[in-house]
Amino acid sequence: MAGSSGASSGGKKKARIEIIPLIDVIFFLLATFVLFTLSLNKSDGITGIMLPQAETGEPRDPSGTVTISVTDAGTIAWNKDFVNLAEFIDRLRAYKAAEPDGRILINGDEGAYFNAALYVFDEARKTGFQKIFIETKVRPAGQ
Repeated sequence: MAGSSGASSGGKKKARIEIIPLIDVIFFLLATFVLFTLSLNKSDGITGIMLPQAETGEPRDPSGTVTISVTDAGTIAWNKDFVNLAEFIDRLRAYKAAEPDGRILINGDEGAYFNAALYVFDEARKTGFQKIFIETKVRPAGQ
């Protein structure tokens, strides 16, 4: 009898579903999805810009567009490169020569001086650009 009770304890084990690896996989997929969606609407401007909010707006097409950023400190960046005023004018003229029908996208920090953004807009128009846009983020409904 003692031998038979020992045999019953060494019988078949029940299958178990381990939850921990499943949770790891789900978090991995979630992180991948979040990183992918953040990269969908990537701006060519500098990072750290807090765009002002607007109720109207359209998704932009980044092809054939140069992003000019105006920071709250009044500095100007051409795509991701900070430039001085003389460099900005030179790049604007060179871009007009290379892309006569090019588009200018102005994005700026919500705390940026309006005068700096107006300067960028005015210089782009003097150079001959007709397609000049201002980048904003969509204001949530009801605010």
